Amino acid sequence: MPSFPGVDFLDFDSLLSDEEKLSRQTARQFVDEQVLPVIVRHEREGTFPMELVAQMGELGFFGASLSGYGCAGMSNVEYGLVMQELERGDSGVRSFASVQSGLVMYPIHAFGSDAQKEKWLPALQQGKAIGCFGLTEPQFGSNAGGMLARAVKKGGSYVLNGEKMWITNGSIADVAVVWAKCEDDKIRGFLIEKGTPGFKAWTVHGKHSLRASVTAGLAMTDCTIPAENVLPGVEGLKGPLSCLNQARYGIGWGAIGAAMACYDTALSYAKQRKQFADRPIASHQLVQEKLVWMITEITKAQFLALQVGRLKDLGRAHPSHISMLKMNNVWMARETARMAREILGANGIVEDYCIMRHMNNLESVFTYEGTHDIHKLIIGERITGISAFV
Repeated sequence: MPSFPGVDFLDFDSLLSDEEKLSRQTARQFVDEQVLPVIVRHEREGTFPMELVAQMGELGFFGASLSGYGCAGMSNVEYGLVMQELERGDSGVRSFASVQSGLVMYPIHAFGSDAQKEKWLPALQQGKAIGCFGLTEPQFGSNAGGMLARAVKKGGSYVLNGEKMWITNGSIADVAVVWAKCEDDKIRGFLIEKGTPGFKAWTVHGKHSLRASVTAGLAMTDCTIPAENVLPGVEGLKGPLSCLNQARYGIGWGAIGAAMACYDTALSYAKQRKQFADRPIASHQLVQEKLVWMITEITKAQFLALQVGRLKDLGRAHPSHISMLKMNNVWMARETARMAREILGANGIVEDYCIMRHMNNLESVFTYEGTHDIHKLIIGERITGISAFV
């Protein structure tokens, strides 16, 4: 399979360092050689390609922007470029890496005890352990503060009760980072290990989106864990929301990869497919209009992602910046997939082409880690100083 050439209309690459280009190329080659040859089968069967986990660990994709414990210590821009390429392969592959990195390794790295870090971070980085993140509940998604999961301290232990839903990697995870309200009504993070009595995880079936990803529900029924499994460094919504910022940042880059795949497929198809006077459909004005919209929006998304990444590396990225990145780029990718499908006509719906797979996946990405509308409200509060959430 030939290497993906990339999509670069305004010499975006001139703004990247050699290290950033190398990180992207490493991920690009991995996707071309390891992900694309197997992803259609896994999407069809509704399974995650577990054989890729160890390889991603060896390449340093897990916890890539963290330091120590075997982590690669990449810049945020390098990490973003890796997420871009992984989602060019499939949103499910990028989701696995995002959850492992931003929602599991990050909170342990930022808020965990030394013992928790030593126990989990090296194993998670290598892919020898898998993690999941339990925040969303059946009754509460956007309003995370309304969660019903409760944790009661009893001696040297905590007893947890509640449910979590739509949990990526939940039923294959070795450790779950679960957020629950304590008796003082403060939210805290808990590390629940696989096999803990009272802890149950089940796989959600029947999905039309993110089929090559494991989605699960979690239940805690008088689930008792030792007090040393509490993340000691944070309490309140600040903990889970800071994790979500890490994941949303990666999604903002990842969506560019999905859009690139759809655009490149549509462009190649339009130049080869002939209709009317034996001319390629790329010569038609309405087809060109769609392709121009795609390349323009992809280009704008690239520069938005790069600027947010640079600000993040400087410690100056505000959550509203990340909301704009996630909101704009996922919307852009969703529209790109739709237009690309139109260009391919009936061929756009078959698995010979990547477009419908990306389109279906992006419906989930559009909603998770903060819906499109919620991100608008986050940005709205930033520019007006007035919260629309109350």
